[in-house]
Amino acid sequence: MAEQYTSPQRGGGTALLPPIDRGKHGAALKRQLDRAWNELRARDAQHSAVALEARQGVYLEFSSAPGFELALHSLDVMRAGIELVATRTRADVTHATVYVPNGQLGYFEEKIEEYLTQSTPKGNPKNKPLIESIAEIRLAVLEGFWTDDPALFPPAGKTIWWEVWLRGDDEAGLVRFREQAQKAGITAGDKHLMFPDRLVVLACATREQMTGSIELLDVIAELRLAKEVPAAFTRMIPADQNEWAKDLEGRISEPSPEAPALCIVDTGVNAGHPLLEPATSERDLHACDPTWGVHDDQGHGTEMAGIALYGDLTEVLLSSSPMVLTHRIESVKILRKGAANPPELYGAITAEGVARAEVEAPHRNRAISMAIATTEFRDRGQPSSWSAEIDKLCSGMDDDFRRLFLVSAGNVDDGAGLNFRARNETDGIHDPGQSWNAVTVGAYTERTRIVEPIFDGWRPVARPGELSPSSTTSCIWQPQWPLKPEIVMEGGNMALSPDGSKADFADSLSLLTTYFLPYVKPFVVTGDTSAATAGAARVAATIWARYPSFWPETIRALLVHAAEWTHPMRAEIDATRSSAELAHLLRCFGFGVPNLERALWSAGNALTLVVQEELRPFERDKSNEMHLHTLPWPAEALRGLGDVEVELRVTLSYFIEPNPARRGWRRRHRYASHGLRFAVQKPTETRGDLRKRVNKLAREEGDEEIDASDRGWLLGPSLRGKGSLHHDRWVGTAADLANRESIAIFPVVGWWRERHQLDRWKRAARYALVVSIRTPETGVDIYEPVASRVKTTTAVPT
Repeated sequence: MAEQYTSPQRGGGTALLPPIDRGKHGAALKRQLDRAWNELRARDAQHSAVALEARQGVYLEFSSAPGFELALHSLDVMRAGIELVATRTRADVTHATVYVPNGQLGYFEEKIEEYLTQSTPKGNPKNKPLIESIAEIRLAVLEGFWTDDPALFPPAGKTIWWEVWLRGDDEAGLVRFREQAQKAGITAGDKHLMFPDRLVVLACATREQMTGSIELLDVIAELRLAKEVPAAFTRMIPADQNEWAKDLEGRISEPSPEAPALCIVDTGVNAGHPLLEPATSERDLHACDPTWGVHDDQGHGTEMAGIALYGDLTEVLLSSSPMVLTHRIESVKILRKGAANPPELYGAITAEGVARAEVEAPHRNRAISMAIATTEFRDRGQPSSWSAEIDKLCSGMDDDFRRLFLVSAGNVDDGAGLNFRARNETDGIHDPGQSWNAVTVGAYTERTRIVEPIFDGWRPVARPGELSPSSTTSCIWQPQWPLKPEIVMEGGNMALSPDGSKADFADSLSLLTTYFLPYVKPFVVTGDTSAATAGAARVAATIWARYPSFWPETIRALLVHAAEWTHPMRAEIDATRSSAELAHLLRCFGFGVPNLERALWSAGNALTLVVQEELRPFERDKSNEMHLHTLPWPAEALRGLGDVEVELRVTLSYFIEPNPARRGWRRRHRYASHGLRFAVQKPTETRGDLRKRVNKLAREEGDEEIDASDRGWLLGPSLRGKGSLHHDRWVGTAADLANRESIAIFPVVGWWRERHQLDRWKRAARYALVVSIRTPETGVDIYEPVASRVKTTTAVPT
């Protein structure tokens, strides 16, 4: 059996609390509070009584010692009206901005006094987790509300558009802010967004003006830089665009020679673009047919390369920070201007093109991004020759070399209006997006700010966090086919006319990228599921740059495992009442938007384990082997949390070998070579009980039934068992999780077993397993107890 690979990753502090002298520490914090109140009185003396009447509280900033974390949960005291409004980490120090209403100004003084004078029954200072996590207390300054990139904080005197997040969702707070803004000479935006406990409005001001507003008003929770829109750059003359491009060019560091590649399978890439040249080599540009040339004469491939390398260029151009590139760009041209490939040959053309890239750099990790698709969706989830060929390439069916593909879901056939969501759900994912092994990427949007005068009075079609108007779904597929798309990424929005009769594209609702004719201009806008796919591939390549030993199956698992639903998506998920409704939503937006930070490491209150293994699923026409993994959870720490709610996430990723002949998809004509499933030990089960339960399922050919005695899973065994990537989330008490010590990986039938005369049953099945637990910020360290334990894996014959 292959050697097991496990990679626990971590982030955050390595100890619970810093060493503290109780008396000195408490006295120092009391002095800091006194200093804060004296400073507040001095500030108040500078303002009129009328101005001060609006203020109902003050903001304090709490900071941790370097390398340690604040007890954030204890800084958010709802019963006292004390609210944690913003947190940020700078140079390994956690800073928390906390709103304290006027009637509770003595709350923290009392906590410090109790810490100094009272002890718990165990002899510890009272309030120890809270007080000893605090290194400094002061009145909050403007920077305390800034939760954006520190490099974007404006210099003195510079007027910018701020994204102002207001406490609460009562529009009375918005009215108060607008009134105060007008008095301070601040221009407030006409529109606002509403989220749970927050209202968001734009404001044009200097930081000095914003400082005065915060001192007198108590409704501000966070400040961020308002997102510039691509229209700001596309409206520039080419000469001005070139100046911005040159500034970015001077900040770029080339990727290392060992860096992974992002292979763009498209219309070619013009590597002479100054922003692409640092990560692109002529020898990495290919064409399926060498007579076509490798250049891009249509623009799409070069646009995708820009997104794949930088994401939305708008944000990168506005930053002054160095840009360190972590991956390279390869290009495979499979489309040429003025000529069409026979549709039935696209699979062969894709394979030929990818082979050319691999011959040039055979040992390089690469994510293959294919943001092209057919214009129809008649397969309705059934495999096609193109999607099956991609499944073959991913699985290494012919050469035992696995590959990571990301493909676009495809776009709706025409513009969208008020009924755009209905079009999303009735326009199916385009071929080859039904590929089982590829990551299919849909599009969502956060773009809602329209600035073009030509669209005066128009409004965005989709609200922030919703599906892009262009994104297709698998809602019309039969239920046995995989849940697609697995993830969504930013794909831009559309503008809707005032009467709701017409939708159109606006630069301000799109993404900025590289133009294929840089001697004309460097920038152009793009969007839809093409841009979303290139953006997802960028996340994949970034993960691979950090963890070069990970398999393609593992990168694929992490993309889904680290995905989060936006607030509107989460609201729809929470409102479901049946597995059919849940499946319908998963076929719209999958598991949400990948969070790169979460994929790269686990924080102090989150633990992620990664396993790369293989098993022999079959022995001719019988099941052969399963794996039992012992999960090294910090059982005592979890039991100590008792009824605290925790989340367990499990993702299992593997590649199947396809059998695409349409002969009923049953028994020996099944599409998938094999299937794998996971089962987690129940709190009331022993390890032996789990083995018996799983073996029984295997004997019944994987027809697992939902077990009513194991509540808490979001999807459950039946819904999560589709395709070749299985993800589920369990929510329950920490005490219950402490007793879930094992997870089983077991095979279910496929054509390897049903058609054993082909001798494919002799093959091993590789898989990647990602498991994580997340707890609230309780001050309990769940990482260190795991670091000292060794995870064991047992192969068990079935």
